[in-house]
Amino acid sequence: MLDGIKRLFGSGTQRTAPEWEGIVPWAESRKYTYRAVHNEGFVIDGRLATSAWRMEWGPSQRSYISGHELRLRAELALPVELQAVVMNRELQETMEKAVFEQFVEGVQTRIDNETPPEMRWLVMYPKLSGAEMPLLRERFVALSSSKKWLLNWLDGDLTKSLAALVPMPEVPLVLMVSRGRLVLRMALAEAQIGPVQSALRVFETALRESRRIADQGAADDAGADGSAWLPSASPGGDPKS
Repeated sequence: MLDGIKRLFGSGTQRTAPEWEGIVPWAESRKYTYRAVHNEGFVIDGRLATSAWRMEWGPSQRSYISGHELRLRAELALPVELQAVVMNRELQETMEKAVFEQFVEGVQTRIDNETPPEMRWLVMYPKLSGAEMPLLRERFVALSSSKKWLLNWLDGDLTKSLAALVPMPEVPLVLMVSRGRLVLRMALAEAQIGPVQSALRVFETALRESRRIADQGAADDAGADGSAWLPSASPGGDPKS
C-alpha cells in the first residue's frame, strides 16, 4: 500500500551486521536496558521518573517509512478516546494525497482497514492554524480530537523541543497519542547516536507535558485522567493504533 510514499522516501537496505556503534555505551551509561534483535535492530527500555518507555530501531512498521525507523512508546494515564498527532508537513501532504487517491479509486474498505490511524485523522480532525503554532508552522502540522488538549500539550516546552529537532523537513516524523499511549516514529536509516538522543529528548518532553496536563486536571478537580480536556462527544472514535 502507498507505493508512492515508499518511492518518495526510498528503499531500505539489507543489513548483515550491527551498525549502531555508540548506542550500547550510551544506553549503559544511562542504565537503560539494551538488547539486540537479530542483527536487524535493537530494543532499549528506560524510565522517565515513574513512566517506563521503550525505544526500538528496526524495520519500519508503517508503509510511509521505508527501510528502518526509530520507534518510542510509553503508556499514558489518558483517556483512550483522546487522539492527537504532530507530523512534518511534507509527510502530511504526501499522506493526504495518498488518501485522496484511494477515495477517488473507490477503495474505502482499504482506507478503513489498512490505513494507519494517523492518516485517517488527517481527514477527520481540523489542523491547528499557523497562528496557533507559530514556532512550528513552517515544519509541522498538528491536529487532535481535542483542540484544547492539543494546544495545552504544545504550550511551551514541547514546541521548543520540536522546533530544535535536527532532521530535515523531508524526513518522516510522527508524534502521536492514541489509546492512552504516546508514540514517536521517525525514519532513521542508520542508528546514529545524535538522532537517537534528539528523538528521545522530544519524546520525554512530550511525556512530561502529557503528565503536566493530567496533574493540572487533577489540581482543578477536572479528572487526573485528562477527561476534562476531551469534547463532550468525541468525533468518530478510532479503535486502531
